[in-house]
Amino acid sequence: MLYARGLHQNNRRHVKPPFILGTEFAGIVTASPTTSFKPGTRVFGSGLGSFAEYICIDEGSVKRVPDQWSNAEACAVGASGAVSWGSLISVAGLKKGETVLILGASGGLGVMAVQIAKAIGVKVIAVVGDEEKAKKIVEVGADEVVDYHSPQWEEKVKGLTDNGKGVDVVYDAIGAIESGLKCLMYRGRLVIVGFAARGGKIEEVRANRILLKSATVHGYRFGEDGRRFPERTKYVWDGFMKLVDGGRIKPVIYKEQYKGLEQIARALKDLEAHRTWGRAILTINEQAEAEQRPKL
Repeated sequence: MLYARGLHQNNRRHVKPPFILGTEFAGIVTASPTTSFKPGTRVFGSGLGSFAEYICIDEGSVKRVPDQWSNAEACAVGASGAVSWGSLISVAGLKKGETVLILGASGGLGVMAVQIAKAIGVKVIAVVGDEEKAKKIVEVGADEVVDYHSPQWEEKVKGLTDNGKGVDVVYDAIGAIESGLKCLMYRGRLVIVGFAARGGKIEEVRANRILLKSATVHGYRFGEDGRRFPERTKYVWDGFMKLVDGGRIKPVIYKEQYKGLEQIARALKDLEAHRTWGRAILTINEQAEAEQRPKL
């Protein structure tokens, strides 16, 4: 939605018109100049212009679809798993036995963050916006769920921690830094992944909040890290894919079906209305995919 409206921070530099919407995909390789991904190989990845029947993408931006996943499931994970692994493990240094607060827990990033945290033995407190999303995020693995519509929900979060001291780590995928700081323990860590929930308006944070908590605040820009430090991004992907190979990650697909490019507007409107959880998947051409998929 932010890209479409020109409100995303990347619109200022990397994504200027004209461009095709969509940044994540899964599909079948039709042509490749290398032997790494032969035609017929199922792949998933990220790259601008995925709302299309074909996309031309750099080899380093795609991964093979694990045998246990369908293309739709791989698309539902996309780069979210790597982003969440990098945020929690590489940047925030989340460790077994700690407690993490996931803001935006029912979204595409959030459902991955919950599963990654549980896989390493962390207590997860999830913040969501309605009962359906609360039920879904418990199924994914969250230990506790708090509704952000509740008055003083931050105090409820702290009440779920040992002696009410607050959480060790806050994972912020929505842009609620001041609320996150309120939930954080003294000398806790907060990692910022995005600002999608505020319609592109960047929150102005009172610096004394950081000082009073002696908090460490990290920003994690996955795409820019990939451009500047590709070896670091490879390390992040490798770490996440180990969890996938170990069966610790479950793709989460929203219940509604969106078929054909003409359904993009409906899908985006459902996203804008906060109806979706996990990832809403747009299936562009089922017949072409079925024809090209190799016989196993």
